[in-house]
Amino acid sequence: MYAYLKGTLEEITEDAIVVEVGNIGYNIRVSTTTADLLPGIGSEVKIYTYTMVREDAFTLYGFLSRDDLEIFKKLITVNGIGPKGGLAILSVMNADALRFAIMAGDAKSIAKAPGVGNKTAERVILDLRDKISLEDTLLGLGEPTVTSGGAAVGAGTDNVMKREAIEALVALGYSASDATNAVKKVEVDETSTVEGILKSALKFMF
Repeated sequence: MYAYLKGTLEEITEDAIVVEVGNIGYNIRVSTTTADLLPGIGSEVKIYTYTMVREDAFTLYGFLSRDDLEIFKKLITVNGIGPKGGLAILSVMNADALRFAIMAGDAKSIAKAPGVGNKTAERVILDLRDKISLEDTLLGLGEPTVTSGGAAVGAGTDNVMKREAIEALVALGYSASDATNAVKKVEVDETSTVEGILKSALKFMF
């Protein structure tokens, strides 16, 4: 029903916010990650929303990006993962880390979400693995950079190296979520190698 709401942030609780739009306060359920990233009370915010309509409830779920909204919509198609479970998963990992966990078969990371056990996490992987692409998984890992000489370093090459570095970290026993977050912090340029990215990422693991 609502694609997004843009208005004044009036209230933040652990799992919900109130956004005033046109003198109407909208109560919106959010993940703890979203709540932590919000600006202060009184700031203007744009929240992408999913509307859940039932006989006994009309509930809005909110996200700071379309990316988070889209992965949430995929999550709630999984048997046993309702909106509450979807927000729980997105409270322990962002959309990028979740996609990589699914691609890597890392049920352990997904199962860290409150109320989500190993069997449910495995079901998420089984049901969604064919619904996300490698390009989606790597979407947030890097943008084209410009060298001092003005030459652009393609994001595609960067992403391949970062993907290989993440896979290496997972093989070493780190979770897909931790590996993805560490690799995203590494700056990549035209001299970067997979080994260099891996070594730099390891520094962020401690």
